[in-house]
Amino acid sequence: MDTQLKRGLLDVCVLSVLSRGESYGYKIITDLLLYIEVSESTLYPILKKLEQNRSVTTRTAEHNGRLRKYYMITDMGRQRIKEFLVDMEEFLKVHEFIKRGGDLL
Repeated sequence: MDTQLKRGLLDVCVLSVLSRGESYGYKIITDLLLYIEVSESTLYPILKKLEQNRSVTTRTAEHNGRLRKYYMITDMGRQRIKEFLVDMEEFLKVHEFIKRGGDLL
């Protein structure tokens, strides 16, 4: 997949995983692997950005003697998913137009 396109999708993919409930970095990666490849070096800057724009909140808890950071989606994050889905509807219309070789309906 094109890097620019993938970068735009990853934020919403992470939010979608978190819409099922709180999670942590490694688990988010494994949840996404069936659909899109993402590494730790890609994920953590995304999570930081999502936290900064208030799409996610965090909490820290001990797990097996180590601190683990858990991420939870916020209402702003849910709104971002809704906006993405509206944008995708338009994108899919353009996709169909291109697939038809520019033919109108």
